[in-house]
Amino acid sequence: MWWNWLPWRFLVKDAARRQGFLDPIKIISQLQKFSQPSEVAAPMELVRSGVVLHARGLMNSLAIQHNLDWVWPYWVECQYNPRNEAFIPRSFSLTQINLTHRNWTALGVPCSAEYALVDPRGLVTPHYDGWSIDVWIIPEEGAALIPSRSPNVSQKMVMGDDLCVITESNLGHLKLHLKAYVIGPPRASFCRIEIRGEASVNSRLVVSLRPYNPEGVSFVHSITLLEGALGWLVNKEYSVCFNEPPAKIVFSDYHRGDVYSRLSSKEEEKEISCKVGMASSAAIYVMEAGRAQEITVSVPLGKNKIERVNSWCCQENAELAWKKSLEGVTELRIPDEHFKFLYEAAIHTTVLHSPREVFPGPYIYRRCWFRDAAFILQALLCVGLKGRVKRALDCFRSRQTAQGYFLSQEGEWDSNGEALWIMEQYCRMTGSVPPEEWKASVRKAGNWIAKKRLARDLQSPQAGLLPSGFSAEHLGPNDFYYWDDFWGVAGLKAAAFLSAAYNNHRDAIYFEKESLVLTESIDNSLKKVNERLNRAAMPASPRRRMDSGAVGSLAASYPLRIFDGKDPRVLDTARFLMNNCLVHGGFFHDMTHSGINPYPTLHLAQVLLRAGDARYFGLMSAVAKLASPTGQWPESVHPRTGGGCMGDGQHVWAAAEWVLMIRNCFVREEDNSLVLCSGIPLLWLLEGQVISFGPAPTIFGSIEIAIKTRGKSVFVEWHAVWLGEEPPIDIQLPGFARTRVLAATNSIELKHAGDK
Repeated sequence: MWWNWLPWRFLVKDAARRQGFLDPIKIISQLQKFSQPSEVAAPMELVRSGVVLHARGLMNSLAIQHNLDWVWPYWVECQYNPRNEAFIPRSFSLTQINLTHRNWTALGVPCSAEYALVDPRGLVTPHYDGWSIDVWIIPEEGAALIPSRSPNVSQKMVMGDDLCVITESNLGHLKLHLKAYVIGPPRASFCRIEIRGEASVNSRLVVSLRPYNPEGVSFVHSITLLEGALGWLVNKEYSVCFNEPPAKIVFSDYHRGDVYSRLSSKEEEKEISCKVGMASSAAIYVMEAGRAQEITVSVPLGKNKIERVNSWCCQENAELAWKKSLEGVTELRIPDEHFKFLYEAAIHTTVLHSPREVFPGPYIYRRCWFRDAAFILQALLCVGLKGRVKRALDCFRSRQTAQGYFLSQEGEWDSNGEALWIMEQYCRMTGSVPPEEWKASVRKAGNWIAKKRLARDLQSPQAGLLPSGFSAEHLGPNDFYYWDDFWGVAGLKAAAFLSAAYNNHRDAIYFEKESLVLTESIDNSLKKVNERLNRAAMPASPRRRMDSGAVGSLAASYPLRIFDGKDPRVLDTARFLMNNCLVHGGFFHDMTHSGINPYPTLHLAQVLLRAGDARYFGLMSAVAKLASPTGQWPESVHPRTGGGCMGDGQHVWAAAEWVLMIRNCFVREEDNSLVLCSGIPLLWLLEGQVISFGPAPTIFGSIEIAIKTRGKSVFVEWHAVWLGEEPPIDIQLPGFARTRVLAATNSIELKHAGDK
């Protein structure tokens, strides 16, 4: 091409040297040597999101560290405090990002992609990447109750007719109760914050508009008082409404400082503008000693929808939406209330984040990736929400290129396998014939995998595998990842299954053959690796040593079941990870995440469960402890603070993995049979206690399972509606003899292993 012979590289080098910079061409060339050659160095989508994240971090560094007299979000109050364990020295860091408390909880109504976020101290961010609402109590004498600075804060999520987060703070005689929720129809919803303040001395209840959110600065350029002092108009487009006017409203801009320092101002202003974008305001309500003050703040999630705030039907609309969305969901009864709460919270999380396409997070991950979608949709399938899954699957084709590539972001070669696999799972678990409109898409996707592979006659350990690619699973620099290859095998097998369902036997035979060829290439590659490492374990790629990236290779066992559950390669990989990569009982991932990862921890637990290794339950318990009080997990957890340190503060993939883990403890498919109760711990088997799960879809049909303990006997009962012939059923309750039950049986009495 013409640009290859232009002397642009010499011009860049010369310009850099004259300005005293290092040669950027040389630096880029050197960086590329850490990776295997790849057609995409880094996906543009990821570069773009990274630039946005660090641009925010740069704004944070300019706004926060010399304005620490402001009231900041919880993460700033911790991370910038040298006496706090979350403190991080800033020194040469150009960007300052939330790395210690990336935790938030999304609120919304099903089928809407508009989410309000609540941080661990009750800070409410109603709009995507927007400003926030905070509430304080300022007594006439003594210390103020500022939730972001207070150690005495409790938070919980309530799942009743709708979804709400309740945050309670107290400081001596001051008490603050915040209830945040979203109501209304999906296209006209709004966030409501019910506030109750109490104090034994005369105080002021302050509702403040803040120019930041849980990530940091979010610009507020103008605030205008609404008519009757019943709220604000923010940035000339978003409204905040109060149910009653405050005694006083105070404004401030960046140069005058935080409005917190101006609460006693005598100025009477009706608006403020700030060129810097750090305008703030406070609505002040009088609190008489011993008398509670209650205020309701409403924020439409769209622009300028003030008239809809007073519609009393909004609550009913939200309750109806939740009731309809959760209809027929698989119910869980176990004595561990915390596990049960996390299961129910996870279902609400997956439903909320699948308005049509599936989102792995409400904030920085509010976009679709096939990787996350496969697991989230599998969780929705496994709890009976097949209509929601079908709706998302019908969106897949819009993201497929003409060549058949299911494109989440360039340079990732796992997406076709994931898309085809979940399409197959849907058809198997619902007993459905794949829709005709999927047909061309399936064929193109399968062919893309087959054609994308490297030549089999290469004299290298990656012969026949998929090319070197970027790992959004954060397994390391561009490389020939086995994760991609295992998904490639699964995708080809799925394409064969779907083609057979279309009666396209020629394609079915071709794709099945290609899956076997790719499996053989993986086996040959692993043999060379095993000789090099002198052990059976599977590293992340053919040229890597064993490290935490090997967690990706577990896909061969879970969820894909390409290898037997007790395959030596799987077991040795799990052994390495258990011996070398656990921190506080959870899997610690060194690559990028640099934290304890809930969802890979559960991948490891699933592998152990499948192998009959009782240590699966310790991993489950560790993940349960990592959950926030609202039942959410960040993508990665800081090992000291217990807060999020990577990714979205509410990671929907992690929620999906909890659902799948609970489900597989009760029922899972293995070859052509069903395995029941293999993950039920003995501590749940209490006298008179009934444990149950169902109705639970499987690839063989729907099943309801109940476990009852009477004296020394344990009875397992099940009722099923099979899609075809009844499958073989194995009862594998830990501590009891494994039993293969006869056909047409629906109950069995179990004896302890060793009992006659």
